[in-house]
Amino acid sequence: MRTYLDFEKPIADLEARLEETRKLAERTGVDVSDAVDILEKSIDKLQFEIFQNLTRWQRVQLSRHPDRPYTLDYIERMCDQFIELHGDRSVRDDPAMVGGFGEIGGQSVMIIGQQKGRNTKQRQHRNFGMPNPEGYRKALRLMQLAEKFNKPIITLIDTPGAFPGLEAEERGQGEAIARNLREMMTLKVPVICIVIGEGASGGALGIAIGDRVLMLENAWYSVISPENCSTILWRSWNYKEQAAEAMKPTARDMKQAGLIDGIVEEPIGGAHTDHAAMADILKTVILATLEELNALTPQERISQRIDKFCNMGVVLE
Repeated sequence: MRTYLDFEKPIADLEARLEETRKLAERTGVDVSDAVDILEKSIDKLQFEIFQNLTRWQRVQLSRHPDRPYTLDYIERMCDQFIELHGDRSVRDDPAMVGGFGEIGGQSVMIIGQQKGRNTKQRQHRNFGMPNPEGYRKALRLMQLAEKFNKPIITLIDTPGAFPGLEAEERGQGEAIARNLREMMTLKVPVICIVIGEGASGGALGIAIGDRVLMLENAWYSVISPENCSTILWRSWNYKEQAAEAMKPTARDMKQAGLIDGIVEEPIGGAHTDHAAMADILKTVILATLEELNALTPQERISQRIDKFCNMGVVLE
């Protein structure tokens, strides 16, 4: 059963009426095709109006939608083949970070991304998409493996942040992320990073240094969540909407600030309404971007990558 957010309730009401009309037709045999057509057009129009005028906070809510596709959902739909690889060869495997070799459109790639869970058991297993240090070390191991075999790297970012627990800090959470930042800068293969949901702080950045950094239309990318920002500034979560407006964490904001390279449009109603269509859109974007990056030499890619990130935050008088 589909989950509706607060601002989607008018759509939910119309879809409930549409379902009742169809059931009525099944029970009575009455032709209701005209009524169904009117309701479907009304739903499409309302959906378009709502999603064309979303606030920043509403986009943050969409990025966390329980029905939104996660990394493994995209892998399942985009890859003709996929072999998952496990472990960091030091501590253990981290289920919050998944990765392996896949084939997209006949091209072999390494796909890495954070993975959340659908239910309570899965969320506990995946640690709510918050990787431990071994997750980032696993990601780095897979990136270096891809470089060894000259395969492009695709990272899918969707995390509320790196796990902040004491044990994670004891095992070197900050060092693991910092090492990834350094090593990703000089990878010789094409690297495409895509924020598919939440892109929170260093937990996201740990797999987000690439030749092209893209964001889905309803994703967000920031050093802190609106709720935590509200807590720091106003000692309460009640001002999260104002915090989101001040933070400007959406894809459009990031593009205007020059912090990402492009925005991937979602189906009307959001990625959660049509996983297959969203995966097809993302697959097309990935293949087009890979074609563009494959035309450059490794040194050209590295130089452009370093220049791009070094120019972020620089103020010119």
